Amino acid sequence: MILLHSPSIYDFRKEVIMYGPVSDLIPSSPIFEMYPLGFLTIVSYLEERGYSVRVVNLALRMMSDTAFDVQKFISKLKPIAFGIDLHWLPHVHGSLEVARIVKEEHPDIPVIFGGLSSTYYHEELIQYPQVDYVLRGDSIEPPLYKLMQCIESGEPVNEIQNLTWKEDCLVKINQISFIPDSLDYVDIRPDLMIKMVAKHRELKGVLPFNGWWDNPITAIFTVKGCTHECLTCGSSKMACRFVTGRWRPAYRSPESLIKNMLEINSFSKGPIFLVGDIRQAGDSYAVRLLNLLKREKIENEIIFELFDVAPKGFLNEVDSSVVNWSLEISPESHDEEVRKIQDSTILYSNEELEKMIEHALSLNCHRFDIFFMIGLPKQTRQSVMDTISYCGHLLKKHDRRLSTFISPMGPFLDPGSKIFERPEEYGYKLFARTLEEHRQLLTRSSWKYVLNYETAWMSRDELVEATYDAAERLNQLKLEYGRIDKSTWTEVVERIKQARKLKKQLDNYENKIDYKQSANLVGEFWEFSISTICDKQELYWPSHPINFKPIGILKMLLKPK
Repeated sequence: MILLHSPSIYDFRKEVIMYGPVSDLIPSSPIFEMYPLGFLTIVSYLEERGYSVRVVNLALRMMSDTAFDVQKFISKLKPIAFGIDLHWLPHVHGSLEVARIVKEEHPDIPVIFGGLSSTYYHEELIQYPQVDYVLRGDSIEPPLYKLMQCIESGEPVNEIQNLTWKEDCLVKINQISFIPDSLDYVDIRPDLMIKMVAKHRELKGVLPFNGWWDNPITAIFTVKGCTHECLTCGSSKMACRFVTGRWRPAYRSPESLIKNMLEINSFSKGPIFLVGDIRQAGDSYAVRLLNLLKREKIENEIIFELFDVAPKGFLNEVDSSVVNWSLEISPESHDEEVRKIQDSTILYSNEELEKMIEHALSLNCHRFDIFFMIGLPKQTRQSVMDTISYCGHLLKKHDRRLSTFISPMGPFLDPGSKIFERPEEYGYKLFARTLEEHRQLLTRSSWKYVLNYETAWMSRDELVEATYDAAERLNQLKLEYGRIDKSTWTEVVERIKQARKLKKQLDNYENKIDYKQSANLVGEFWEFSISTICDKQELYWPSHPINFKPIGILKMLLKPK
């Protein structure tokens, strides 16, 4: 099987599109070249059962080589089936276009889609002629294995769980019935990815995102599902029930997490990000994991995600158990009322937040990142600027280990979230509902027109202007309080200035000229869609002179399947 990860917009190398700062606070670029972690579990599950699997990060290869010919490359591939992820909705344009090319070159080889967006839009997605199968849900490895067997043998697929498919031009839908209670049924095998690089003699097709070699952060999911009800989240408690049929979270056991962390430690010195708050599964789960970390003494930086304020006892236990550790939390807004509306299950005050920050930084916490959002319910432009003032308060109060960030919610509201399903109830207006409408939005000239929403408190124009205003002020505060140097400050100031200029140009000429013929602007638009509201380097952890362990990599290459 060959798993293909597409760029968000297939024609990004020749289109003139101002992507905006929608990816400034994630590792990947506006092309969203970071493929989902599910690729790794698919590789592990299928390889252990006799199938050979290859991951090809087409997005990264296209970014790295302007001469890379996607169609020519695909024409030479001859798998049993192609798998294409449509997990994050911004990939709808690229994934469908790559699927079209695959079907054009290999009309008889099945194309299988998967991911949360594929699950939500499965009935519309299966109507596209280039899509043969859609596997739904957040866990599809066993159904995919059965589907591969049926494709290979020619047997009918009627009994495969979670499957949507076409038969004699009719759409068939099987129930989502594979919903595992634990994530331990499948592992993440980094050794298989290393062997894949050696086998195909191709590194960029396997790398998770552009710049990973210099910033080799790895992520491990601790959970699928959630106990929280964030209005804008497509993986909230309600969204999981509605989209994937998951009524309660499924966790990876502490023993499995430690096994994965030890494997990462054996070849990489980079940080390990535990996705999901480990306290969701209960205190006993968190204590068990921390006790294992204490025993193993893993030297990699371990980044813990917090969904709400952690008590002193938990922070003390982390400090005594983990060699190197950092924290991340997303209060969303400084305004406690806005925060409460965003997630009624989170009720902490700013005072409680600040007490936690103070205690964490009194320990050996190496770094504490705090993330805020633009585009929330009842959030005005003034509220956004007040959030930036609050950032200044935090930066002034604490040392350089504390950093604050803010980003627009975009480019799309998550399908399945409460706000996407009932926008008017929460004061939102949607500009796209269907898969095709979102695909078309992605080809618009500027990120303002790509946004699939505006709110009763801020229009699209106001959301964009509030983003740049907030970014300018926060950039100034970071300079004042020593978080960035003058050179970085100058670069961000210039990028924001140019981004505003280009946005205005597109606003003036969107309907008057064919801006897509302005080939001389392509590089300019790309440049001012990266590190616009902050320098992306601010997200990076300190690197080592040598980030990887050659002996560990050699051992993985020699490790039997």
